[in-house]
Amino acid sequence: MRNTKAILLSLVVEGNDDGYLARCPGIQGAFAEGDTIEEAIFNCVDVIRIIAAYPAERGENVGFHVELIPETSHTCGICASIV
Repeated sequence: MRNTKAILLSLVVEGNDDGYLARCPGIQGAFAEGDTIEEAIFNCVDVIRIIAAYPAERGENVGFHVELIPETSHTCGICASIV
């Protein structure tokens, strides 16, 4: 694995009429839909990757790089209520 630092991006996943919507509140325009929670998250990560790649293509520093590799660890937090 490369010598890199990890950053954590928060994703919010909400149900909607057609499935689920995942969004990253810290990045403008980072949202995507999916039929399942997993698909919405995967699609949102793809959008974040595209957003991060655009400034890099122009020679600008976006400050982070999104890459999912087999060694990547994924963490997910969920809201729950105790009844």
